[in-house]
This record gives sequence, structure tokens and C-alpha cells, in this order.
Amino acid sequence: MNAALGVGGGIAAYKAAELARALMERGFRVQAIMTAAAAEFVQPLTFAALTGNKVITGLFSSASPEETLSSAIEHIAVAQDNDVLVVAPATADLLARFAHGLAGDFLTTMYLAFTGPVVLAPAMNTHMWNHAATRQNLAVLRERGHVIVEPEAGALACGMVGPGRLADPVRVAEIVSGLMRRSRALEGETVLVTAGPTEEPIDPVRFISNRSSGKMGYAVAETAAQRGARVILVSGPSKLPPPPGVEISRVRTAIEMHGEVLRRFPEATIIVKAAAVADYRVGEISEHKMKKRGCGITLQLEPNPDILAELGRMKGGRFLVGFAAETENLLSEARRKLAAKNCDMIVANLIGKPETGFDADDNEVTLVTREGEPIELQKMSKRLVAGRILDQVAALRGRVHATL
Repeated sequence: MNAALGVGGGIAAYKAAELARALMERGFRVQAIMTAAAAEFVQPLTFAALTGNKVITGLFSSASPEETLSSAIEHIAVAQDNDVLVVAPATADLLARFAHGLAGDFLTTMYLAFTGPVVLAPAMNTHMWNHAATRQNLAVLRERGHVIVEPEAGALACGMVGPGRLADPVRVAEIVSGLMRRSRALEGETVLVTAGPTEEPIDPVRFISNRSSGKMGYAVAETAAQRGARVILVSGPSKLPPPPGVEISRVRTAIEMHGEVLRRFPEATIIVKAAAVADYRVGEISEHKMKKRGCGITLQLEPNPDILAELGRMKGGRFLVGFAAETENLLSEARRKLAAKNCDMIVANLIGKPETGFDADDNEVTLVTREGEPIELQKMSKRLVAGRILDQVAALRGRVHATL
């Protein structure tokens, strides 16, 4: 495993040397990247001697035109060559630049090109740590799925006592190791995810649908791909861009989704049915636009196939996750659906809550499985919910520990 270690400019920079050693003891090859300010606190030679690798201190080299050209694109190569980015100490300045996408040196430029897991270990003055701007930047970075190893409280170099000390390097290294185990937890798995609504046509211009945006299913698909799985996403109509590294099949109606899911089903080892599939379709679709005649109309509806129940009957050794959006009796309905559809997990949420659920960026769900107590997840981004869902899937399949 390869770890890029970003070292920010603070008095805690010397502890990054201990972190480099701790990461190497856990099997990581470490590539140190120092900001100009960090090099004022610790000599790059220290990290070169510890890691056995050249230390990167800037975007450009002044040695020769050839080296200058090479260094100009080196941040891309480093981003591609490393499995995890660890930044310690992550100063207030670095947190701000990461949060706002500012790329003025090698570390911040490489950060924008990096697609793997990110671990940030902040260290700074207590007042800086508690400042509203820092708190907002941390919220943005957590929303992206980055792991924040919060600083410890104690005596600081500035003379103050309070939170701001860099977390113990051994603890940071353990968190990085655990994260990498989780990031590879789905290697060898093929995850079939459904997402979005379906549209059931009435005539050439009208249809019946629901408020699902596809955000939850797309978040599951993207997170599963980041954890090493091959991912097949069957998506109803959605304006969301395809997640990177995911095979996507687009469908419109429940009948189309049913056919595509059954076609791809044999390839899957894990199935996550996050789509909000219409229970009914219009029996007779008008070939022409229905004219407004000043009186009511009656639509005859026919039941759509129950895709989840069908998968439950034929799943074999596959792991099946269903979703339940309810208006009342959340747990009893989730348990009923778990048994009736032969699922291994139900992700249940109460609809109608402000700022969660359909078409929202956040969700608040309960994970219900055959064993153990339900797991309640308080309001968090759908990206983080997706991670917790897949944590439980991996844990129940014996791939990782559930609390990672």
C-alpha cells in the first residue's frame, strides 16, 4: 500500500516524522509532501531518511527544462500512485484551501487530483480550531467523506491549554490502516444497485412518477466502487452524472427496470435496491395526447412486478438490501418487509421529514437486519449513509469489522 503524507506548516510537523514511521511499520510505502512552511519547521532530509523516498517540496524544479516539465505533472502521477492521502498536521490554512479547492502548491494541487480516501489530522491554536470558519471548512470536508482525526486537548506550543494538539501519530496510523481495510472491503464483489424513480406513461407527454432523485442509490454505487467493487447501476430517470468507475444502464419504466435487473442479476454478489419503483402502471396508454375536456378521467392501473420480492426468491447466496420509505410504524414495517421479501437488510426511513429523504442531500435511516438491534443513523449526508450501509454489508459478510 502507498500513502502520500502531506506535512503542513506548524510546530507539530515534527510529529509527522513519527507518523511516517508508524505508517511504514504497518506496511505502507510513504511519499512525503511538504509545504514550504513545513520545511521551515523540519528539514526534508528527515523524511527522506525515514522513508527512503525523495521528498516533494514544490510544484516546479529549477534544475533543468526536462525536470521542470516532469515536475509540472508530477502531482498527477503522485495522485495516481498512492492509495491514501494523509495530511498531518492539517493546519487551518490547509483545511481552508482543501475546502475551497485552492491549488497554490504541490500538496493542494495533488489533493484536487486525488480520488482515494483522505485522512486529515488537524493541529492549531485552540481559538483557530474553534473559529466559525474552521468549523465550516471541517463540515465541508466531512461532507466529502474525508476522515477527520480530531486534535487532542492539552498544553499547546503557544502557551494555551485546550484542543489543538495533533493526535497521537500511532492512533492516526491505526485509523489509516483501518480505513484502507474498509476501502478494500468489497474487492472481488459485484454490486448491483438500482436508483431513482420510474416513469409510468399515461400518454406521449404525461406520466406517473415520484419524487426520488436517485441521490441515495448513486451514492451507494459510487462508494461501492471506491471500496473496490465492480458496480452495475440500473438507473431510472435522473439528472445526476454517472458515478466514476461504474457501469450504468438507464431505464424508464418499472417493466424496463425489472428486465434489466434480472438480466444483470446473475453477475451480482451484492444487490442494493435503492430505486423507488412504481407499484402500478397505466393499463392502457393513449397513443395520442389526451385532451382536456372539462371533466374528470379515470385511469385503470395494473400492478408492476415486485422486483425485490422476486430477487429474494432467487437470490441464493447473494446479499440483498432493500429500502423502505414509510409514513408510520417504521420498524414494524421494515421487519415485515425484511421477512416477506427475504432480504438480508432493510434501510428504512420516515418520509415527510424536512431536509431528508426524497430529493434531499441528507438522509436519516434505520438499518434493520436479521440479527442484532436496529442501527439508527442520525441525519447525515447520503454519501455518509451509503458508507454506513456498506460497512454493515461488509461486516455481515465477514469482510471487515462493523465499527470501522
